[in-house]
Amino acid sequence: MTLLFICLKIFFARILDVSLNTIRTTFVLRGKTFIVAIIAFLEITIWFLVARTALNTELNIFIVLSYSGGYTTGTIIGTIITDKFIKTNLEIIVISTKIKTTKKIKDSDFGVSILNKDANKTMLLIETNKKRLSELTNLLNKLDNTAFITIKETRTIINGYM
Repeated sequence: MTLLFICLKIFFARILDVSLNTIRTTFVLRGKTFIVAIIAFLEITIWFLVARTALNTELNIFIVLSYSGGYTTGTIIGTIITDKFIKTNLEIIVISTKIKTTKKIKDSDFGVSILNKDANKTMLLIETNKKRLSELTNLLNKLDNTAFITIKETRTIINGYM
């Protein structure tokens, strides 16, 4: 095999292998055991074949660059795939001194609950999907641009609506 063919094979196989790794990690966090197992099998099979090819080839800077370049590109592509195609639900906690009611948030079709309310602060819990996050943060900034906001991924949602 020519050096160019070996380098291309290593580069594109590493892209596939590392993209699968990134996607698998996302599914691990969501508790999708069966999908994780299938992806892990494919991922390690590809990795083994690529590593075998790389290690059985005379050491050359182009082999090293192909291997590391494929890894880097695979990380980027895996992240893009995860962000675009895997549904992500988010939990948003808002602590505000200006937001006193949930009406405008509910009118925008977001599920929201008041967790705590005293004379000075209101604490809100909002669940939404990642696609609507910018819409929600724009709304929250209009209601209180100094609100303290935390955003976390939610693994499971039971009951309620989104």
